[in-house]
Amino acid sequence: MTVKKKDIRALTKDQLRDFFEIQGDKPFRGNQVYEWLWRKSAHSFEDMTNISKATRQMLEDNFVINHIEVDTIQRSTDGTVKNAVRLFDGLIVESVLIPTKTRTTACVSSQVGCSLDCTFCATARLKRMRNLNPDEIFDQVVAIDKESRLYYNRPLSNIVFMGMGEPLMNYNNVIKAIDKITSPEGLGMSPKRITLSTSGVPKMIKKLADDEVKFHLAVSLHSAIDEVRTSIMPFNKTFPLTDLKESLEYWYSKTKRKITYEYIVWQGINDTQKDIDALVKFCKAVPCKVNIIEYNPIDDSEFQQAPNEAINKYIYHLEKNRIVVNLRRSRGKDIDAACGQLANKS
Repeated sequence: MTVKKKDIRALTKDQLRDFFEIQGDKPFRGNQVYEWLWRKSAHSFEDMTNISKATRQMLEDNFVINHIEVDTIQRSTDGTVKNAVRLFDGLIVESVLIPTKTRTTACVSSQVGCSLDCTFCATARLKRMRNLNPDEIFDQVVAIDKESRLYYNRPLSNIVFMGMGEPLMNYNNVIKAIDKITSPEGLGMSPKRITLSTSGVPKMIKKLADDEVKFHLAVSLHSAIDEVRTSIMPFNKTFPLTDLKESLEYWYSKTKRKITYEYIVWQGINDTQKDIDALVKFCKAVPCKVNIIEYNPIDDSEFQQAPNEAINKYIYHLEKNRIVVNLRRSRGKDIDAACGQLANKS
């Protein structure tokens, strides 16, 4: 009978030290292995060149490193790069490198498929197959950092959790991954360069605040009217806007950090003055900014981007009420890498 080997990256540094002590070796070997796994992102025990061959073989006999493989890479005409990432069990997720003149951003996935049911999003149609492990999230960042250095001659500068999945439905693994990404023993990135985007799970937003996280929070809002939001994001029935607003007020009271609202304007869905007034009122609950995002079609005609006139009307009324608003043009549309388009077509 073959014994299933444990993924070594599921162990803490202390557990690695204990393992070596049990093997009759010095505990500091655990520190060395931990550094190879996280700071140097080693994908095999053979890479660990300052460890003896016998020790590497012993690790091989006891553990595996379930690292990701970048299965296919697509490059957009605008410079965006999309990775189809194969996981150790053969499942695939997608992650995206988004370059601008001043920064390179990694858009990473947190689930295979998605736990939620937003009708305008291609990922939601896949349904959730499983949560990603912390190391699988971490590996996406490492892969995009390498591509940023290769294609743009600079390291990765920012990370957004806006890929496949709802990050707050994989809370523990996402937080562990961010801890590794920001730790000096990992990638050493500043949490201020990380944004977690959620569709709005009030209980977990409060938990973020209680856990005193240092990264930024963005909310996919798309409507500040319950009936409208429920029609496009059915889970809103379970987590209505009053609960969401209360959790965001709690977040701000604990963190003093602005919320970013992500907002798409669709023709005939949320393009009226009533929709604008509701958003302005919602925005006054806590300090925030609004990113109006271009809609990216997903092979059906149910949703259509609102005309510029409607979008300009939103911008006018938000600015009139002294609410910061940005119009975000989508990147990577020609390779289905834009917001809401990640659906593993590869």
